Amino acid sequence: MAVPSHPEWVNRPERSNRLALRMIVWVALTLGRAAARALLYPICIYFLIFSPASLAASKKYLRKVLPRQPHLMDAFRHCHTFAACLLDRVFLFNDQYARFDVRVHGEDLLAEMIARDEGCFLLGAHMGSFEIIRALGRRNTAARISLVMYEENARKFNTALGAINPALSLQVISLGKCDSMLKVEAALNDGEIVGMLGDRTFQNEGTIACPFLGEPARFPSGPFRLAAMLSRPMVLMFGLYRGGNRYDIYFERLVDTWQGPRAARDRLVEQALQRYVERLEHYCRDAPYNWYNFYDFWD
Repeated sequence: MAVPSHPEWVNRPERSNRLALRMIVWVALTLGRAAARALLYPICIYFLIFSPASLAASKKYLRKVLPRQPHLMDAFRHCHTFAACLLDRVFLFNDQYARFDVRVHGEDLLAEMIARDEGCFLLGAHMGSFEIIRALGRRNTAARISLVMYEENARKFNTALGAINPALSLQVISLGKCDSMLKVEAALNDGEIVGMLGDRTFQNEGTIACPFLGEPARFPSGPFRLAAMLSRPMVLMFGLYRGGNRYDIYFERLVDTWQGPRAARDRLVEQALQRYVERLEHYCRDAPYNWYNFYDFWD
């Protein structure tokens, strides 16, 4: 079953612009992280007041992961955690990784693949901070990471990056183009790590329904079909924000091999996706304010 041509999250208007972003970047880099974090409080209050649909979606999600009924302060904390991770991108994009207290779990798994020069897929979600993972990779000069995004997302990402640090070069592969698959395959053959997020559908992408936090939800099968087609391993990644300047980065094996009869490929894809959803649910319960899909995910 295909999802609608334009999922609800795609139609949400952007609530930021380049000028406002540059102002926050200036405050962060000139006055410091504490001053910039103080700005997050009025920004989050504004968001909660003028985004009733996002507020309702946040509360619906929080009801599924908290052991009690969520309060308005829970929704505020959800929004504030998201904003804090976005703010920390400013410092991470400007090579200030050392200011953060980062604990890495499962780093040996990725180090093994890098040492073997084995290209693999790194699969995450709109959860915590992907940039803290990329910053970890930049500290390890052997790790080369390409991001795979849909073209519109890549445009927004590069616009934001240009406002923060125009000199920073990113390797982004845009999906939806005739040569996208070839670029992904070339990056993998060159021993690169290809990073993707697996918790949002786009356009007419195929999906699979999985139990997620007590209710069926549809997840895109595209990342898994791509990995299966190219016969590459998949590693699960999450960079969870723990408050203050603390982050926990987790790496887990998701798929080691896609070997088996071609006729069984669909079943392997489904099993891998179900495993991904199970681990996503685990981390949502572990760090409930870190999941950043502010729309009705189960609609």
